[in-house]
Amino acid sequence: MADVVTREHLGTRDQLGRPLHDLRISVTDRCNLRCRYCMPREVYGAGFRFLPRAEMLSFAEIARLAALFAGLGVRKLRLTGGEPLLRRDLESLVEMLAAIEGIEEVAMTTNGVLLADRARSLADAGLTRATVSLDALEDETLARIADAPLSVRRVLDGIEAALGAGLSPLKVNMVVRRGFNEGCVLEMAERFRHTPVVLRFIEYMDVGSTNGWQPEEVVPAREVLDMLAARWALDPLAPSAAGEVASRYRYRDGAGEIGVIHSVSEPFCGGCTRARLSADGKLFTCLFARRGTDLRALLRAGASDSALQEALRAVWAGREDRYSAERASARGELAAKVEMSYIGG
Repeated sequence: MADVVTREHLGTRDQLGRPLHDLRISVTDRCNLRCRYCMPREVYGAGFRFLPRAEMLSFAEIARLAALFAGLGVRKLRLTGGEPLLRRDLESLVEMLAAIEGIEEVAMTTNGVLLADRARSLADAGLTRATVSLDALEDETLARIADAPLSVRRVLDGIEAALGAGLSPLKVNMVVRRGFNEGCVLEMAERFRHTPVVLRFIEYMDVGSTNGWQPEEVVPAREVLDMLAARWALDPLAPSAAGEVASRYRYRDGAGEIGVIHSVSEPFCGGCTRARLSADGKLFTCLFARRGTDLRALLRAGASDSALQEALRAVWAGREDRYSAERASARGELAAKVEMSYIGG
């Protein structure tokens, strides 16, 4: 696949000393939902122009880049979107990625709607873990958030299928937004206690510029923890790995684990090890980035593996991103940020 992929730059670090360890790969900018915090329908409606197939990276192009990233120290790959299960024959890509030397984990983040029918084939292809987005347990509340008819049962069936296929540990992400679903926190916790699922509560973030983010709609992680602790005793856990974005807690009664992701109230930029690749081949070094580096142009212009790998190394080595830590002073630049549905969450 790659003619000069080497370990020469293994452990490449950015300007703040952060290593490159994780790569998030968006395989499509399309989604079958219109969640208000990600793809509001008034923007992503019938007339919105999504990426044509010819503009998206092929599976071979994605796998080639992933192998070069592995040569720079990447060990974990995560497939995102949009909704990744809308990309046809995704199992083929998973198989290609799982075969790359140095890659230890191929995971996926999905809304779960299409997961029940695909979990087994994805696991057989080499997918190791899945994260499912689920923001409420009542159809009406979930449909209001997703701005689309949505069956909670269908998503839960996807979660069960993923567990049955061995995609574990399986995580469920709940974005908590004041005025929408903060009253669902305890119900969600109750549903996933005594299961293998790790439920994670995520602060509503100002990703992109179309979701109308307002700071007063953020439910701080501390408030969520206080709600939980008032009902169940919690003990903190050590991070599961370097670069872990969630603060972990276990139920003292042995009922499992939860996490909180506090990008707004307690930024964790200092430990960020993630790069992001958009479906059309742009490399971003921050979820809140304003621009990316066009790798597709290099690929299709015939760049060698060594030239591509050096371009990747240079982008990461020059990285200074720490948007969440500088959020207050960056508010005037919100309109220019890339959308989450384009580069993955």
